[in-house]
Parts: sequence; C-alpha cells; structure tokens
Amino acid sequence: MSAPAAPRPTTEAPSGAPATATATATTNATATSAATATATRRRGLLDWRVRFAILSVVWGFSFLLIKVGTEAYAPFQVALGRVLFGALALLAVLLVRRERLPRGLRTWGHLTVAALLLNTAPFSLFAYAELTIPSSLAGICNATSPLWGMALSLIALSEDRPTRRRFAGLGLGFLGVLTVLGAWHGFSGVDAKGTAFALLASLCYPVGWIYVRRTLAGTPGSPVALTGGQLMVSTLQLTLVSALFTSAPASFPLWPTLSVIALGALGTGMALQMQYGLVTEVGPTTAQMVTYFIPVIATTAGVLVLGEQLHWNTPVGAAIVLAGAALTQTRPGPRKPA
Repeated sequence: MSAPAAPRPTTEAPSGAPATATATATTNATATSAATATATRRRGLLDWRVRFAILSVVWGFSFLLIKVGTEAYAPFQVALGRVLFGALALLAVLLVRRERLPRGLRTWGHLTVAALLLNTAPFSLFAYAELTIPSSLAGICNATSPLWGMALSLIALSEDRPTRRRFAGLGLGFLGVLTVLGAWHGFSGVDAKGTAFALLASLCYPVGWIYVRRTLAGTPGSPVALTGGQLMVSTLQLTLVSALFTSAPASFPLWPTLSVIALGALGTGMALQMQYGLVTEVGPTTAQMVTYFIPVIATTAGVLVLGEQLHWNTPVGAAIVLAGAALTQTRPGPRKPA
C-alpha cells in the first residue's frame, strides 16, 4: 500500500508505495550479510516474479482491508492495529535471525520522527480518508507519492536535479489527479476532505524519505531491524493517540478484526520483508515498479469485492498519474564522451 516505507541506508530516493504502504522501501549494498543470505535461499524456493506479483496484490488489497477495518474500528485504531501486527511480524523475523534492534539514543530519536512521518501520520490519514472515499480512490491517491517526491526534491535535495522530462512527468501526474477527481464537473461527487486526507498521506511518504535520507543513511543495522524499531515507536505513538481521542472498542467483529490483523502482519510486516528480498535480488529500480501495480489492484479489488462504482475518468486518470510518476523516476544516462 504503501506504504509503509522504512528507514534504510540508501542514497537513492524511492518511488511511492502503499499506504502499504505503504510504503515502498528499498535497501542498498549495506544490508547485512544475513539478509543477503536469506534472499539467496529464497531464490530457489520462489521465483522473484512470483514474489513481485504477491507483493503487488498484498499492497493493492491493503486499501480494501483499511476500508473493512474502519467499519468496526476508529481510524486511529485501524492504524494502531496495522503497526502493532506489522511490528510483531518483523520482530519475529529478527528473533529467528538473532538480530538486534538498533542502538543509540540518537538513532531512536530519528526513528521516532521517521515513524511519525512514514507510519503514524499516513496510516491514520488513509484510514480517515476511507471513511468517506472509496478504497480505489485512496489507492490512486497513494500513487501520487513519486509526484510529491519530485516536487519536494526541487527544494530539499539539490543534488537530485530534475530534468525537463521529470518536470513533464510532474505536470502530467497532477493532470491525472484532476482527471480522477473530475475537475471539469467542479469535483462534484467527490468528498473533498477525504480526498485531501489521502493526498496528504501520500505527501507524508516523500517527506519522511527525505528525512530518513538525511539522518539515517549509513546507520548500523539491517533494514528489517530499523523498520521493526520504527514500527515499535509508531505503535507507542498510536497507542497514546488512540487512548486520548478514541474509546475502547465495544466488540471485535470477525471480518474487520481479521482485516486489521492481515493489514499489519501481511501488508506491513511480510510485505516489507518481501520487498527487501526483491531489492537484494533484482535491485531497487525493478523492485520499486510494484508501485505502479498497486492502484490497478486497489481499484479492481474495490470494484469487485466492495462493489464500488467505477467511472471512466477513474482508470483513465489513474493511467495518467502512473505515466507521470514513471517519468519523474527517470534518471539521465551517462554523458557520452565528446
């Protein structure tokens, strides 16, 4: 869904991900040898293309799971369940690998900010958004993360200089957003507040990535350990917020409860672990292409499972958004010698 992005030592700005996503997380060559060995073992068990497809489906269905979860739980509680079960899943991986959580007050201080920007805020915003907008629209809004990242890079990352092609991608992407929202009808039929929440959630991811890039790059520890620590901090944050602004659930209905558990354990925990393996095996450029399948699956799931309405401008606008996002991710090739 994004995603849920994770703090990782990298110098390459990632594209957007699910609210799973959330999250598209990438790693670099500083990942531990244990992670590399695990990924190597998995190559023989399951082809990377199969894992890529599974990851796309898991993150695409995350928006449906959020929608079902909000039928019984407050948005803050849905977000809390997501980070809680995601943290438990990653802590189980660390326990099996016998890896330790990050150390140092400074590292945990940065993880606290990263948790707020990459988990607590966007997960809560997406949950609030889906109270009033379809899960398919939330999935499409999530795909705008690379566009926000491109816009922010003009200010925050001077070394990542945009090209005319990437500028064109930025303009094309936001044209796609206007198409999805039906701007020529004055945005009638679209809940402005819910859509704004979803777009703001998507903006949180690149803001968080920029912060992580500047503060946690090169931090000792595997990406799984850093992400597990981040989700633990987010769990504490959302526990406090939920205690202050929501009341305890009176009951625990089966399907909403299972949706929240799956959203955390699969859409956050397992999905991030699978993404790390893909990055190690096929590289971040190929692995982050999962971003472009998420809105397609989210829209399909919303229409087929939840019976959400689909108008022509939704898939057309989504295709324009994805085309613009793809252009913003292009990098200039090496200059040819004169």
